[in-house]
Amino acid sequence: MSEQKKKILFIDRDGTLIKEPPVDFQIDSFEKLEFLPGVFTWLGRIARELDFELVMVTNQDGLGTASFPEHTFWPVHKLMMKSLAGEDIQFRSVHIDVSFPNEGKPTRKPGTAMLVDYLNGEFDLGNSFVIGDRITDVKLAKNLGAKAIFIRNYDSSEGYENEIALVATHWRDIYEYLRLPDRKVIHSRKTLETDIQIELNLDGTGMSAISTGVGFFDHMLDQLARHGQLDITLTAKGDLHIDEHHTIEDTAIALGEAVLKALGDKRGIERYAAERILPMDDCLAQVAIDFGGRPWLVWEAEFKREKVGNFPTEMFMHFFKSFSDAAKCNLNVKAEGENEHHKIEIIFKAFAKCIRDAVRRDPSNKRLPTTKGVL
Repeated sequence: MSEQKKKILFIDRDGTLIKEPPVDFQIDSFEKLEFLPGVFTWLGRIARELDFELVMVTNQDGLGTASFPEHTFWPVHKLMMKSLAGEDIQFRSVHIDVSFPNEGKPTRKPGTAMLVDYLNGEFDLGNSFVIGDRITDVKLAKNLGAKAIFIRNYDSSEGYENEIALVATHWRDIYEYLRLPDRKVIHSRKTLETDIQIELNLDGTGMSAISTGVGFFDHMLDQLARHGQLDITLTAKGDLHIDEHHTIEDTAIALGEAVLKALGDKRGIERYAAERILPMDDCLAQVAIDFGGRPWLVWEAEFKREKVGNFPTEMFMHFFKSFSDAAKCNLNVKAEGENEHHKIEIIFKAFAKCIRDAVRRDPSNKRLPTTKGVL
């Protein structure tokens, strides 16, 4: 069996571990040394609990020149390192570039010349992170093939949202994110009748790109993503020339399978979502869920119209039954009201809220939410 590659946290210094003076940006006296809140607690927990090695990467403009003499830098730096080490925060290596920005040296972030030892294929850079408060740290992550964690401190992240895995305001945010990585899956289901492709992130922000060929169905799945804070990219190609049945059913099965896969061993999740009651004009929906490993559906909703948009109303219950079977969850759905569009839309919104509640994790809890020992 091959040895697992090591993951690295490439950590900036000034503005990330310690506060950066706003005037000269130099920590050149003991009076200027002040750690960011939570560094000792949360970076210490990262160092002790998680399987990352720590590497410091910092630009120190003109260190060793008359504008920043070394004798003012090293005593403070050594005290900082000693203080961190006292809390089990040990760095595998420390890389300091002393050039000025206008020199354009490849050793200066976001250049990677200081980090060539980590580019030899021996490290898992794809699951490593650069942590810093400057856009140069974000660019360094991209150049390394790693991910970026941006501390909202000095620079703005505007325009770089797609290149940042996490925007943090406190080291606790970083610990919780690394302790509980996003649950992302790519899943497909292909039959002679349909071809379903799904990318799902249970810990998303509600982004969606849905295409099933059934317009009202797309609208409902968009609601599921938005109100469940799930990122869903889903395409379904089905035999719509026959009818919508196979496309809706197989999409529900594939989505349930993807959720089950993303949940993994279910350790630390809430598992249950207490009954969510949501109104929408004349309609009221009540939905509850249990990701307990057993499928079951209770359905109390009636529709007087044959279709809502191009979605057959008889398929609403079938969608939730198929999802319940595939995700191995209990679902209890009740709805009342006169407007059929509102009725099914508020069911999907309540369903989304329930998923959000039930899959939520506690970063301090690794226990399985059952006395049976398995879910």
